[in-house]
Amino acid sequence: MKALVVERLEPDYAGCVLKEIPTPDPLPGEVRIKVRAASVNFPDLLMTRGEYQHKPPLPFIPGLELSGEVEALGEGVDRFKIGDAVVGGARIGGFSEYAVTPAAALRPKPERFSFSEAAAFGTAYITAYVSLVRRAQAEPGEWVLVHGAAGGVGLAAVDMAKAMGLRVIAASASDEKLKLIEAEYAPDAIVNVTGGFRERVKEITGGRGADVIYDPVGGDVFDESVRCIAFNGRLLIVGFTSGRIPTVSVNMPLIKGFSVMGVRAGEYGRQFPEKGRENTAAIWAMANEGKLKPRVHVELPLEKWREAFDLLADRKVVGKAIVRPDL
Repeated sequence: MKALVVERLEPDYAGCVLKEIPTPDPLPGEVRIKVRAASVNFPDLLMTRGEYQHKPPLPFIPGLELSGEVEALGEGVDRFKIGDAVVGGARIGGFSEYAVTPAAALRPKPERFSFSEAAAFGTAYITAYVSLVRRAQAEPGEWVLVHGAAGGVGLAAVDMAKAMGLRVIAASASDEKLKLIEAEYAPDAIVNVTGGFRERVKEITGGRGADVIYDPVGGDVFDESVRCIAFNGRLLIVGFTSGRIPTVSVNMPLIKGFSVMGVRAGEYGRQFPEKGRENTAAIWAMANEGKLKPRVHVELPLEKWREAFDLLADRKVVGKAIVRPDL
């Protein structure tokens, strides 16, 4: 089979090679999937440089999130049959024609979703759900400011927040992206963060500030968010795509009465397995009910994996970039 293999950990994907390798057989409890779509996530890019917390031994095939059809069953697997359309996580392996993953990590693909939409859904929306429901405990009618709203996890948060009845401010540094988000997801307000956003957020919220701030960006965005959060607000730390990990003087949360909350959706599920299962069930139930709509920005063949990676790295994606080995 053809697969993208990380042979060395180097910058600019220099250690990545597209090559032919033996098609793997599933072990007991595993499933081999004919990959129809794999989502490109920032952890995939980081893993090619060895900068992500999960560091698989070399060589490995990246691609944490995929959808496809069951092609072979390992011993003891009775949840699926050959030909079933499935979606799920593979800690490694999505950027290939075939992937092997534990059957327990898979679920049926919602009929409402294409293979690409299904591959774009899980990681982003579980992050949004854990952030807004588990950590922030957001209530209908509260204002939520979503930074990086055009990115995969940001757009998922906009979509999830609207479905929960929150009042959503979508924030980005691109007017073009904001217009697209406004047209397709109907946030209650949009804000271009270029040149500052504090006063605009306060104006939108009647002077109160945002009750919940969802921040996958960090850096200067975090610094200014501290100045436009409401009393009893919750500032959610989702990531640092800006490249700078910010700090806050603890007198600010004291005086303004807000909380700073870290969000690691996967670790939340590992620490609280029952709640993790509830989280997963909740987002896929919403998907099957048609309440959520993941956005696929582009679909590219496996041979154009570098273009897909670069689009994400260069912040040119609204939603998710998808690699399609079947194209």
